[in-house]
Amino acid sequence: MTVAVAEITVPTTGKKISVPTGLFINNKFVSSVDSPDKIDCVNPATEEFLASVVAGSAKDIDVAVAAAREAFNTTWGKHVSGFERSKLINKLADLIERDAEDLAALETLNNGKPLKIARDFDIGDSIGCLRYYAGWADKIVGQSIEIDPSTKFAFTKNEPIGVCGQIIPWNYPIQMWAWKVAPALAAGCTIVMKPSEFTPLTALKLSELIVEAGFPPGVVNTVPSLGSVGGAALSLHKGVDKVAFTGSTVTGRKIQKAAADSNLKKVSLELGGKSPHLIFESADLDQAANWAALGILYNTGQDCTAGSRLYVQESIHDKFVEILVGKAKELTVGDGFDEKVGGGPVVSKVQYDKVWSYIESGKQQGAKLVLGGEKRSSKGYYVDPTIFTNITPEMKIVQDEIFGPVLSVGKFKTEEEAIKLANDTTYGLAAGLHSNDANQCMRVANALDAGTVWVNQYNMLYNNVPFGGKKQSGIGRELGSHALDEYISVKAIQWNYGEKLEWPL
Repeated sequence: MTVAVAEITVPTTGKKISVPTGLFINNKFVSSVDSPDKIDCVNPATEEFLASVVAGSAKDIDVAVAAAREAFNTTWGKHVSGFERSKLINKLADLIERDAEDLAALETLNNGKPLKIARDFDIGDSIGCLRYYAGWADKIVGQSIEIDPSTKFAFTKNEPIGVCGQIIPWNYPIQMWAWKVAPALAAGCTIVMKPSEFTPLTALKLSELIVEAGFPPGVVNTVPSLGSVGGAALSLHKGVDKVAFTGSTVTGRKIQKAAADSNLKKVSLELGGKSPHLIFESADLDQAANWAALGILYNTGQDCTAGSRLYVQESIHDKFVEILVGKAKELTVGDGFDEKVGGGPVVSKVQYDKVWSYIESGKQQGAKLVLGGEKRSSKGYYVDPTIFTNITPEMKIVQDEIFGPVLSVGKFKTEEEAIKLANDTTYGLAAGLHSNDANQCMRVANALDAGTVWVNQYNMLYNNVPFGGKKQSGIGRELGSHALDEYISVKAIQWNYGEKLEWPL
C-alpha cells in the first residue's frame, strides 16, 4: 500500500516541506501491518493541525526488530568496518547540514521552539554529535592482556551489543535522535527508533536522509507509536538487546521492569530532574541572573536539567530576585518563526494543563508570585516566565518536576545549608552554583549529588563531555566516549599456546 506524504507549509516563506507519514522499515516507508490508527501532529503555537502519521503497533515493532536483526547479521554489526561506518555517519551529518533550514522549520512547527534555536543550537549540535561519533567509529579498540608470556595470551574485543530500541522525548526531537543514533551507529549497532507521539515529523524526515546517506536497509528503522504501545513493545521484546530511553522517571521504571521481565536486555535511562541552582553572595549577580534565567527559561523550561530550584544566599536574596525578574521580563515568548522570539509555547495541551496545574498549586500552597502566573487569552499553549518566592520544602512546585518555565526561589544562610537544600531531592541529574570564591566552588561542586555540576554557568552541554544522572535521574551516560560503552559488549578471548593440561586431575 502506498503511504501518504504530507505537504506542510512554512508560514513565513510559503515553502512546502514533504514529510513521509508511514513507518520507516528496511529503508522504505510502509503502512502498519495491522493498525488503522493515526497520530495527529499539532502546531503548539497555533493549535492547528499539521499532519497525521501512521501509529505503529506491537506487530510493527516485531517487523522493525526483525529488519534490524537481519541487517545486524548481514550488512552491519561485525560485517562492516569502522572506516565505512565513519564515512556513512559523516555523510548523514553533511545531509542534515544541507537541510538544516527545512528541518528547523519542521521542528518549530511540531515542537514550538524558536526557529533560530532549532537551527543554530539543536541542529547545529546534532551535526556536531554525528561528526564526533563518526570520528570514534574506527577507534573502538580492545586490550591485549599479558597472562604468562611463555604460554598464554588474552585480548578483548569491543563488539556491538546488537539491536537497540531507542525511545526519545518531545523536548529536543532532533537532538535526542542524534544523541541516540550517533554512538549506536559508531559502535556497529542497528536501531529501532520510536520518536515521541507528539513530535514524530523530524524523525521521519531524517529517515529519508538515512537512505540518501547510503545506510543499508534495516540499520535504522523508525516507528512512530504511542509510548504505551511501541515503547512498551520495544522494552519487552526478546529480540532487542538494549533499550535507550530519555523521558520521565515513571516511564523509566516501567522500561527497566520490562527489560528484566523479558530478556534482561541492557538499559540506559536519562530521566527527570529537579535541579538546584545556588547563588552565593560573592557571585557576579548580573551574570548569575543571566545563567539562572537561561537555566529555567531555555526551551520554555522543557528540559530535564532545568534549574527549577534556585537558592540564593540571604544577604543578596532581594537584590538578586529583582535582577532576575528584570532578566525574565526581557525574554520574548511567542511564535517561533519570529526572529525576536527567544521562547515558544509548551509542546502540547497535555503539557500546558500540567504546567498550569503546578502554577495554581504554588498559589494555593502560599508561595509568593513575583512574575507571571496569568494565562493568555490568545491561541497557543503559551506559559510565560513564572517565578515564585517564599517557598517551603513540602510545596509541589519545589518537589516535582514541572517541565515548564516555572521557578521556585528560596534562601539559605550558610554553605552547609545550601548543600543540604540542593541535595534534598530524589533526583540527581544536574546542579549549578555561582561564586567567585574558588575554594568554595570546589567544595560545593564536590558536595553536590548530581551527574553534572555547572560552576558559574548553567545548561551547557558538549558532545565530548559525558552527561547522565544519579539517584532517580537515570542509569548510564550520553555523550563523550562513555556513551559508546552503552552500545558495546566486551568479549575476552584467552589463547593458550604453550600449556599442556595433565589429565586426570
